[in-house]
Amino acid sequence: MQAELIVDARNAVGECPVWVPDENALYWVDIPNGGLQRWSATTGHVHAWTAPHMLACIARTDAGNWVAGMEDGFFQLTPHADGSLDTTAMASIEHPRADMRLNDGRCDRQGRFWAGSMVMNMGANAAEGTLYRYASGAPPRAQLSGFITPNGLAFSPDGRTMYLSDSHPLVQQIWAFDYDTETGTPSNRRLFVDMHQFLGRPDGAAVDADGCYWICANDAGLIHRFTPDGRLDRSLAVPVKKPTMCAFGGSNLDTLFVTSIRDDRSEQSLAGGVFALNPGVTGLPEPTFTL
Repeated sequence: MQAELIVDARNAVGECPVWVPDENALYWVDIPNGGLQRWSATTGHVHAWTAPHMLACIARTDAGNWVAGMEDGFFQLTPHADGSLDTTAMASIEHPRADMRLNDGRCDRQGRFWAGSMVMNMGANAAEGTLYRYASGAPPRAQLSGFITPNGLAFSPDGRTMYLSDSHPLVQQIWAFDYDTETGTPSNRRLFVDMHQFLGRPDGAAVDADGCYWICANDAGLIHRFTPDGRLDRSLAVPVKKPTMCAFGGSNLDTLFVTSIRDDRSEQSLAGGVFALNPGVTGLPEPTFTL
């Protein structure tokens, strides 16, 4: 289960890996640099594009391009082979303060895009973050609020449980919700895991085919697997301190890809890289956004 470096990306904040089966490729973002990147598992080649704003989270659309959560709303992205990136605004968000952006996000299993907002300066300890649901053709709907750094969005295999964390050092909680798949409404919020009891802060997450929840333990260089009843099942190590988000991919969805952070204080040579692990289980195809 030793982690393999697949791209020495040196991302400032690598995030949101998404496997695209028909391309045999992994996409991910570098948030502060507005970077969209693609690694081909067939050739090993990396393509890169740059968005005009910070780029926090992405999901494939049913048209074959991308929906993205950026600084002030949701955009449609179409990358081209010549390195150009078409960026089209879809829906804006009015943040309660100017120093905010969207953060972690993904689609539910019905094709709705979810993303949480945060104050960019985590040191402000400002619980201004909101979780938004966005369906094409409708304005974003605020669903939950009061977060400092919302993270860890994931959905159970049947789509009826939603997971969400707050990765801020003052919170470090993961919650589970009942999820109405018809209306896209979470309810019955309950504590799933208190990460103060484990190494690392809860960052980005994925759910495997067994319904277990994989969470990147930022500051600890680990990825934890929790069973649906909140029990720690295993922890896998990566050679960097700050893994950010994980995603299943590969031809059999049995590879776990992990992005990471390389900040100004990083002393680790591989920080900001993208890694691959053999987790011993398989994942689920990532849902696409319904345009």
